[in-house]
Amino acid sequence: MTNQMANAASHISKVPLDVLREPFYEGSVQRLYAIPDEPDYMVTETTAGGSVFDVGTIFSIQGSDVARAVFRHVLYSGLAKSETWREVREAVESSGDLDDSMREMLLEGAIDKLTEHGAMTHHCGMVDAQSGEVKHEGLPENESAFNIVRRYKIEKPELSSFLKHSVYDYSKFRNLDKNVVPLECIVRFGITSGSSVFRKYLKLPDAQRRSFERELGSDGELQAWQYLATPIVDFTSKYEPEDRAVTKQEALNMSGLDAGAFNEMGKLAILGGWAVRVLVEKMGLQLWDLKWEFARDGDDLVFVDTIDTDSFRATSILNDGEDRFVIHYNKQAMRDYYRIAHGEWLAAVGEAKKDARAAGTAFVDLLRARQESGEVPEDPQVDSDFLSIQVEKMNLIKDCILQHRDGSAVAQALEDCGKREVDFYTAGSWRDALRELNGLD
Repeated sequence: MTNQMANAASHISKVPLDVLREPFYEGSVQRLYAIPDEPDYMVTETTAGGSVFDVGTIFSIQGSDVARAVFRHVLYSGLAKSETWREVREAVESSGDLDDSMREMLLEGAIDKLTEHGAMTHHCGMVDAQSGEVKHEGLPENESAFNIVRRYKIEKPELSSFLKHSVYDYSKFRNLDKNVVPLECIVRFGITSGSSVFRKYLKLPDAQRRSFERELGSDGELQAWQYLATPIVDFTSKYEPEDRAVTKQEALNMSGLDAGAFNEMGKLAILGGWAVRVLVEKMGLQLWDLKWEFARDGDDLVFVDTIDTDSFRATSILNDGEDRFVIHYNKQAMRDYYRIAHGEWLAAVGEAKKDARAAGTAFVDLLRARQESGEVPEDPQVDSDFLSIQVEKMNLIKDCILQHRDGSAVAQALEDCGKREVDFYTAGSWRDALRELNGLD
């Protein structure tokens, strides 16, 4: 069934790209444009730039702008269709690794509405790169980096203080509507070695680990590269200078939602994650985690913001000689590159975050000031050979979701990319570092 939002925007048949003026918002991975005479909608332009560790755009992957926009269009269009959710229901029902009580919880309530009507999303269509014609269903003749979405208000918490500490006041969100919920919802089907959650967990004493496991919703000890019997949903702040992990109780208070709507948001996040999981498994990949954002629209929760390979972590396993490596087919590959090849720069980023957090200021401003003074390294350039591998990965995923190549052929080609990536680290004398980060015993 066609999404209600796309239906509402069906009168927008053409958006010539030359009428789009300066973006009213320009972020690290996308630009937003107003549509003349259409205040309820906007055009999103996905950029080829990439951002890691919250430092802004520091690299570019050629062609990733269109590839990510296509992924977004195909996935969001799928979320609007009831058949997508029937496939999700079947996957949840047949999953052998899922805890039975969680399975029962996911198969009641929200899934019934989804399998009957599809999900509500803010996505309305893709703009043809040549003609400007808008395709609300299917793809335009000329794919582009431009999609149309419904606009929701962005409200930010008020910065306040408690004694000598900086705090944020979220009380106004209880009375808002048609706004983006000020949280990022992170769904974890498993725990990866490089995830912030796992790194934090390893630093905790045993007694605190048990408490941390309960807070996450895990049924036991966290282990890297192992699927969980109960998928985890955790939260970070969205509109503070730095993404901040928050407890579920704090997330409820920040969201402005009542407990029932907050619980439904958790279910939608997991079920939406399962829709992505079904999609990437067709190309031989395993989904570990992803993030969602939601808007409140009356009594409804709406999937919003970007969803592409910047938003999820998908991997495969590569056997290379006596070693077994986890290969990433998403932005995690770039994060790992910086960790392995540019550790001194990454340490400076971490130090700036720590100092800025204590001062209640934006850490990027502090980092840039230190770079200008020569105190810390400049943002490093990414090796062109490594970037070419990431370009090929992105194009292969695009080919699969567009059904230009079948899943098995794409899976083999992605494996070849993984082999080239391991060879790159080996040639750079970084194989041991790669093994430490992404090796399997």
